[in-house]
Amino acid sequence: MKQKLVAVTMGDAAGIGPEVVVKTFANTGFIKDYPSFVIGDIGVLQRTVTALGLSLDVREVESVMDVEPRPGVLDVLRIPDAVPLPEDLPLGTVSACAGAAAFGAIETAIRLAVKQDIAGICTAPIHKEALAAAHVPYPGHTEMLADLSGTCDYAMMLVNPTLRTILVTVHCSMLDAIARLSIESELRIIRLAHRAMTELGIAQPRVAVAGLNPHAGEGGLFGREDLDIIAPAIRLAQQEGIDASGPWPGDTVFMNARRGRFDIVVAQYHEQGLIPVKLAGVEDGVNITVGLPFVRTSPDHGTAFDIAGKGIADPASLQVALQTAHQFVRSRANHPFHTGA
Repeated sequence: MKQKLVAVTMGDAAGIGPEVVVKTFANTGFIKDYPSFVIGDIGVLQRTVTALGLSLDVREVESVMDVEPRPGVLDVLRIPDAVPLPEDLPLGTVSACAGAAAFGAIETAIRLAVKQDIAGICTAPIHKEALAAAHVPYPGHTEMLADLSGTCDYAMMLVNPTLRTILVTVHCSMLDAIARLSIESELRIIRLAHRAMTELGIAQPRVAVAGLNPHAGEGGLFGREDLDIIAPAIRLAQQEGIDASGPWPGDTVFMNARRGRFDIVVAQYHEQGLIPVKLAGVEDGVNITVGLPFVRTSPDHGTAFDIAGKGIADPASLQVALQTAHQFVRSRANHPFHTGA
């Protein structure tokens, strides 16, 4: 059993996923430090290696037990029962077969992770329209990961070298985000933030909770959500022994986190959390799904159809995501989270 292995899913074959994957595995020094393998279409990967002129031996493996990560070799686990993608697959366009293959790779990775045959998954970008064209019943990675692993309590966390943030609400309108706030949802995310930092090896994580309204509501002058929802959740978390504080004004809490005052910031909605992270550049940003029974990371960029097949895609974000996955795997082994139940 290769419990410390991290699998990389190829992503949408019509995008830059295969390119950034093979460029990452062609970096022999990086792969030596972060041994991994790929789940995907071996033909697509081999053609990408050839097109880029990379010195990389693409090797098909039948099972995880056959994976032998080493520099200069790309071990590829074929998606079970998958039809090979056509050699003339159009790049930069939505393709149902590419969407189906992307989902198949993710589904295979989740199955292996649930069985503990692997310890983590690093996912290359997928395309929501391609998934829909393939009649995949999920809009994105997070929903697949949660449903197929039987996980009910999960959240999206974004990290870069100077900041970590976790979201209470994600892909919804501002009106819906406000409507979805509750003491229970706040407390759930505070707990997940504490858990994620504990698994990362931080003994007493400092969890800052951002306010919803300007100046965290200014004592109720700019809305009562901070007083009536967020503050009570923070008090409940504190009673559980979590070092949570706030609600802090959203315009300063991320600055203070970058300066080292907090270990992670709980953001109330998508843009509040992602703008501070992405200001540092997407090449260093990593998306992490917190709450799963295994590690999952992803680069903080999309399929980039506009540059697919041009050989100019930067693998830096995927490498940071893969490095982060290995770091979480190693830290989880040394600092398992216990709920006390």
